[in-house]
Amino acid sequence: MAAVTPRLRYHCVSVMPGKMSCAAAQAIHGQRLLSPEAPRLPLDSCETPGECNCTYQHHDDRRAGPRRARERNELADPYSATERRHACGRRLTD
Repeated sequence: MAAVTPRLRYHCVSVMPGKMSCAAAQAIHGQRLLSPEAPRLPLDSCETPGECNCTYQHHDDRRAGPRRARERNELADPYSATERRHACGRRLTD
């Protein structure tokens, strides 16, 4: 029995316009779209659907690039906000 690869939850695609691409393909170039929501190729508003050579580029996730400081090899600054605690408490006896 063949091994089944697990389906990625946020698999997405982006449209890669061909050499002679239409304005519709250029407009969504670089946008990551979830696979079920991606438009079919050729696009409905394609000016030359018979000669369309646009393709999909597949991505494992919708997000591009590292998001967290440690993923970008930076130090996170946990104390960047001003200190809001005071020396005394809220009660009159504190």
